[in-house]
Amino acid sequence: MPDSAAPRVPWQVKYFALVLIWGSSFLLMKVGLESLGAVQIAMLRLATGAATILVLLWLRGGRLPGRGPGERWVWGHLVVTGLLLGALPFTLFALSETRVGSALAGIGNATTPIATVLATMAFLPGARTTRAKALAVVVGFAGVVTIMQPWTSERPDLLGFGMALLGGACYGVGWTYNRRFLAGADLGGLSQPAATLLMGTLLMVPATIVWGLLQPGGISSVWAYDRARLGTSGIEAGGAGGGWPWLPLLCILALGMVGTGAAYILQFDVVRGAGPIVGSTITYLIPIVSVLLGVLVLGEALTVWELVGFAIVLAAAAVINAPATGLGSPRRSRLAGTRTSRDLDGEPSAAPR
Repeated sequence: MPDSAAPRVPWQVKYFALVLIWGSSFLLMKVGLESLGAVQIAMLRLATGAATILVLLWLRGGRLPGRGPGERWVWGHLVVTGLLLGALPFTLFALSETRVGSALAGIGNATTPIATVLATMAFLPGARTTRAKALAVVVGFAGVVTIMQPWTSERPDLLGFGMALLGGACYGVGWTYNRRFLAGADLGGLSQPAATLLMGTLLMVPATIVWGLLQPGGISSVWAYDRARLGTSGIEAGGAGGGWPWLPLLCILALGMVGTGAAYILQFDVVRGAGPIVGSTITYLIPIVSVLLGVLVLGEALTVWELVGFAIVLAAAAVINAPATGLGSPRRSRLAGTRTSRDLDGEPSAAPR
C-alpha cells in the first residue's frame, strides 16, 4: 500500500492498539456465543471483515489480483491462505470457546510461533533454524502438555483446548504457506489481505449452509439469533425483555470490522515503522490480554498448572521471535507479512485473531 506521507500516529501507539484489539477478540467471541453459534460467528466475522477491508482498499485506490494469465495462479494459493488464515482458525477458536474459557482459548493462540517454525522446516527447507529456536519448540510443547495436565483430574476440556491449539497452528502454517507461494506476487498494500478475507468468506458460505441444514431448526439456523440464551458468560448482557439483547451481535460486528478488517491497516503500519521483527512480537502478547480480560471481565479462573504452562509457552514464543544474529537486516516486502526464506528465521508473522 503506497503511502507517501508519514503516519501521524506513532507506530508504538498502533502496536499496543493491535495487542488490545486482537487480545480482546476472545472476549468478544465469548460474548457473541451467548446468542450466535460458532459457525455463525466465523461467517459474520469474515464477511464484515472482508467488507471493511474491501471498502478501505477501494478508498485507497488499490485493486484485487487481476484475471490475466500471469495472475490466475495467485487465486489458487489465496484459497489455501483464505482457509488457513480465515475460515478454519476463526471457526476453531469460536468452537473452542463453547467448551473452554476465553482465557484458555487465548493461551492456545500462543502456539502460533511454534507452528511457524515447524511449517518453515516443512515448506522452506532452505531456511535456517537455530538450535535455540528448535529447543524452544520442544519447550513450547512441554508448556502445552503442562496446560493439559494429563496427570490430574482438573485438566481442561481437551477437545476445546485442542481446537484452540489447532487454530493457533493454522496461523503459523498459513503465513508460512503465504511466504512460500505468494512471496513473488506483487499485490501491493491491502490487496492481499482483502483477497484473503474474501476467499475465506466464500469458503465459509457452503460450510455455513451445511451447518444450518444439520441443525434442528434447519436452514433458518443460519440467520437465527437466540436472545434467550443470554447471561451465561458472566457478562450481564440483558435478556430478551430488555437490557442489551443485541450486545452479542454488536461484539461480533466489532470483531469483524475492527479486529479483522481495520486491524490490517495497523499491522502494516507497525511493520513499516518498526520492522517485521518488532511486529512479530505481537503474537505472544495477545494471549496476555485475553487472559486478563477473561479473568477480570468474565470472572474465569485458571489453575496453577495452566498458569505455569502459559508462562512456559510464552517464554518459548519469545525465544522463537527473537531476531537471529548474523543474518543482517531483514528485507522489507511490499507484501506485508511476506519474507524470503532468509528472513524467516525467528520472524513468525503476527496474524489477525
